[in-house]
Amino acid sequence: MMVQYQLGDIAIQRIVESICTGFEPLSFFPGSTSEDWSRHRSWMEPRALDPVSGNLVLTIQAFLVRTRHHVILVDTCVGDHKSRPQRPFWHMQKFNTFLPRLAAAGVNPEDVDYVMCTHLHGDHVGWNTQLRDGRWVPTFPNAKYIFAQREWDSFEELHRRNPQPQFLDSVLPVVEARQAQLVGSEFSLDDEVWLEPTPGHTPGHVCVHLASRGAHAVITGDCIHSPVQCVELGWTMRADADPALASATRLGFLERYCDSGVIVCATHFPEPSIGRIIRRENAFWFGEDAT
Repeated sequence: MMVQYQLGDIAIQRIVESICTGFEPLSFFPGSTSEDWSRHRSWMEPRALDPVSGNLVLTIQAFLVRTRHHVILVDTCVGDHKSRPQRPFWHMQKFNTFLPRLAAAGVNPEDVDYVMCTHLHGDHVGWNTQLRDGRWVPTFPNAKYIFAQREWDSFEELHRRNPQPQFLDSVLPVVEARQAQLVGSEFSLDDEVWLEPTPGHTPGHVCVHLASRGAHAVITGDCIHSPVQCVELGWTMRADADPALASATRLGFLERYCDSGVIVCATHFPEPSIGRIIRRENAFWFGEDAT
């Protein structure tokens, strides 16, 4: 049974596509050492660090958000049938989990009003489209897809220099179908849903902030990847476009939401992925909330 988190009048559910154990910690966090990981292994295993492979445990998931007015998906995972040769564990995957789990939550593709993408990496835009009659078409036919203008501009330029497969099969078909909406990094859908700029991992990365009846939540995207980064404040992951900015943004995020009561929906954290940031000594901790 899927757990639904109630935030005032807003319902939040995790739509998990897969649990990924394909990333080796030392390469994922290039600034880390074997000694660092022996220090953290005791509290990270088995939920955030796989004791068998020694690799990170990352949840690949979307957040289904239902307000009084809209059905919203925040990020859309990797997708099926996508060519990702640089990631063998995602290459041409056929999990067939995402849409069935969305249906189990009571939502069909045509019910989705908005898809909000925190950024345009392949594990956040995959189900933007699906393969139909040999063509990539938008999965959610009635939805507007919200992309930050700055993110779009940076990936359009990157794609011209170095073709990005996810841009080709999961972003451009949405634009061609005239379902894309390019917005500022502080765009508000209404007084319950808005974007917060969190650049660094990508130039136009955003988090999604939710508010209802005085309660607040924020969906992280890739502002932070693993609970270990709450403790190791200087660690950046290998795909951060601007490591110094990503580190400063993440520290600002942790400071802003520490002991604030704001619910943090941490996109790649192990289950239950929903909790609060609390201060612990000179760093932070992710206090889980499985409500």
